[in-house]
Amino acid sequence: MEQTSLVFALVAGIISFLAPCVLPLIPGFLAYLAGTSVSEAGTHRKEVFINSIFFVLGFSSVFAALGVLLNTVLEAVAYDVQVWLGRVGGAIIILFGLYLTGLIKISFLDREHKLTVKKQFHSKYLTSFVFGAAFAAGWTPCVGAVLGSILALAATQPGSAFSLLFAYAIGLGIPFLVVGLFAGQASAMIQRYARAFRYVNVVFGILLIGLGVLIFTSNLNLIANFEFLNTWLL
Repeated sequence: MEQTSLVFALVAGIISFLAPCVLPLIPGFLAYLAGTSVSEAGTHRKEVFINSIFFVLGFSSVFAALGVLLNTVLEAVAYDVQVWLGRVGGAIIILFGLYLTGLIKISFLDREHKLTVKKQFHSKYLTSFVFGAAFAAGWTPCVGAVLGSILALAATQPGSAFSLLFAYAIGLGIPFLVVGLFAGQASAMIQRYARAFRYVNVVFGILLIGLGVLIFTSNLNLIANFEFLNTWLL
């Protein structure tokens, strides 16, 4: 069951990266951190990539610290409390899934809540790291529902909280590094397939609803054992 959850968290990180309101801005943002433009990113590829690494380290550090905090706070709670955490977490995940599919509206997710960093440090790498940490602390309409679902999942599995958030950070970080390495080409590809990326949230929303139902009913182990296939076949 833990391995299944880790794979889900990894995929969730990639989905966050592909969010329609985030993805088109990434090449330009990474180029900005490196002190160049998207059109010139090809000639400054090394600088853009190194800044991308520090940006990823920034948000990964925040997610790792959050995972340790959840693990420490929730791991010692009684079994009965963990059962209720599963029910509450499952309900939250279902809610976020419905939001991503567009079936319901959640007003506070439709508003942008994010932490901005205005200070530029003397070191570009330190600036990129701080911006990465701010990105993790931010709450944008596109990323919020997916990250919120992973936090809810982590709350239902306290012992795996650190691993889940670390897997999420890896899923989110690897595409950032790829775009940082090929910022110029990535910008053109993103514009070409922008419409297709809009359907990613809907598909993932449907998966979230199914996951939330399994967690709410304490049947998440059915995925790991593939017992749900036998149920349908029989």
